[in-house]
Amino acid sequence: MEMKIAVALSGGVDSSVAAYLLKEQGHDLIAIFMQNWHDTTGTLYGDCSWNDDWKIAQLVASKLDIPLYFVDLSREYRERVIDYMFKEYGAGRTPNPDIMCNREIKFDAFLKHARSLGAEMIATGHYCRKESIVIEGKRIYKILAGLDSSKDQSYFLCQLTQEQLQNSLFPIGGLLKREVREIAERLDLPTAHRKDSQGLCFVGKIDLPLFLQQRLEAKEGDVIEIPSSYYQNIDRECNPFGKGYRYKREDGSLIGRHNGAHFYTIGQRRGLNIGGHTNPLFVIGVDISENILFVGEGEDHPGLYRELISIEKETLHWIRPGLELSSSQSFRVKARVRYRQELQEATLVNDSGNYSLLFDKAQRGVTPGQFAACYIEEELICSGVIE
Repeated sequence: MEMKIAVALSGGVDSSVAAYLLKEQGHDLIAIFMQNWHDTTGTLYGDCSWNDDWKIAQLVASKLDIPLYFVDLSREYRERVIDYMFKEYGAGRTPNPDIMCNREIKFDAFLKHARSLGAEMIATGHYCRKESIVIEGKRIYKILAGLDSSKDQSYFLCQLTQEQLQNSLFPIGGLLKREVREIAERLDLPTAHRKDSQGLCFVGKIDLPLFLQQRLEAKEGDVIEIPSSYYQNIDRECNPFGKGYRYKREDGSLIGRHNGAHFYTIGQRRGLNIGGHTNPLFVIGVDISENILFVGEGEDHPGLYRELISIEKETLHWIRPGLELSSSQSFRVKARVRYRQELQEATLVNDSGNYSLLFDKAQRGVTPGQFAACYIEEELICSGVIE
């Protein structure tokens, strides 16, 4: 059925091919380019500034003969994504701004703007698939992983609602990246050989400490090394609820100084600048209240691994209704705690409203503030923020 659809045209190959496929299907198509960021503080200029993206998007729209509109959503982006990002880092957590950008900007603010232009639905170049089923006369939507497992982006959509899914299309989700490139090359699109975008959504590559110092003050503090022997007697006792280890200054030795605990994240290796060790040092804990950074030596340090993680109750989001766990219920899932991580076998547990994930194999570098996403087979079923 022909519809009026607004495609989010970013200046990349994926959205370009998504637009082409929709036009070939006979839809009344318009394209909208979003500018969501103006400030260049902390930005590392590379191949892909927004100015270049805008010019390329214009060329693509001209090539495909579709109208192109420009919208500035920078206010919404700052309020809903950047402010969230600074707040999380300031609390000693590591946020995922790309997930929030999708939930708050691409599939909310952008959707509303598209509707103001008469569009019935929006489309993006995400590598994921959407299906629907009918339960008791009501159509319910599902998110499935993209066919190209190496490019699957369903994780980034793990907080979308049924209403957002109802009004969205993912035209390239059933294609391999190679096939998308081939289509662009055949059409001689200017995006055919463009590199995929990297870095923070709509901002690009950034020097994170410099970017964060726009609002978070540098503050010197102690770096405490936790020895591997620390875990011999208390590893079960100190992590009963999946909320990570709670280190104290007296648990280790002072080995250096840092410029602000909120600038670091679990598993980080770069930026510590502390010598005298045979193996690299990694961040294993952050104490914001005391401004202490806890580190461990070596990639196999026990502090880098967790089998059990807790999910913040208020952030747990079920993609479709009817799958929620009852109290004291559990079921097997596959889960990931970061983008591009291979899906891991785990058990999702509801303990009187407190949700946790117990992994079959301990996970490295689990970071509070990031999202854990759960799947059954190919379907993304729920997500929540890691405590």
